[in-house]
Amino acid sequence: MTELKEKRHNTGFWAQLRRLPRTWVGLTLAALVILPALFAPLLTPVDPLTQFREGLNRDGTPIAPGAQFPLGTDGLGRDMLSRLLYGGRISLKISAVANTIAAAFGTFIGLLAGYYSGILDSILMRLTDVLLAFPAILLALALGSVLRPSENTVILILSIVTWPALARLVRGQVLTVRERTFIESARASGASDFYIISRHILPHTITVTVVWGTLSFASAVLIESALSFLGVGVPLPTASWGNMILEGQSRYRIAPWMIIAPTVAILITTLGFNLLGDAIRDALDPRTSQRM
Repeated sequence: MTELKEKRHNTGFWAQLRRLPRTWVGLTLAALVILPALFAPLLTPVDPLTQFREGLNRDGTPIAPGAQFPLGTDGLGRDMLSRLLYGGRISLKISAVANTIAAAFGTFIGLLAGYYSGILDSILMRLTDVLLAFPAILLALALGSVLRPSENTVILILSIVTWPALARLVRGQVLTVRERTFIESARASGASDFYIISRHILPHTITVTVVWGTLSFASAVLIESALSFLGVGVPLPTASWGNMILEGQSRYRIAPWMIIAPTVAILITTLGFNLLGDAIRDALDPRTSQRM
């Protein structure tokens, strides 16, 4: 009995996750971005919108990184470190909220389509197919061009363009689970559809949702940054990584740090969450875990 418990402990999800180097690399990279953004008011008490008189050279060009401004200044004499950290708060918040909404809605649609099938499945999946037919960034741009730019608008756009993929994945999982013996037993015992879906089927889709959510977070950060860069995302002067790159593109020769800083932040975020998502997927898949 003791050997069996020890074997389960060594082959459990958390044990497998801890063994994967990608877990620690991904967590480290994600922490490098998330923690400074969360504690931005403590790390940089300077307001990201403050324009410093000493923040520009005599010829009006931004000041290079130095003691007073560790990441330099932008074209208006604002502290780049402050804008990077506060911009990270905006970008990460938008991505997290949109990902949560998309995860909940996509799981709900996938559960309905997979469990009931028939006409409802056809209608929901055709809607999903229509949205999936458009490249995510093009659909996001189309929606952003007709809606008023704001944080809430970006959250809405990201939610719309990301939920269809999860709905497809959840539906496929539900189609497999609903044919199992314990589902038939629950139906035979008189259990309601709500009880079967919430108690028996939903737990089997959590794995898909968790892995999708981790990987999708990186995509959400990229799409949000692209929308802000193209002027249909977070409106200026509010800082986000995308519009910081937009502001720096016209000065990339004289002030390359204006582009490098937010680009590196985006790179670290997407790489960290992609590695973490891959590690979670491998830890949840027993066959993959055994190969590792």
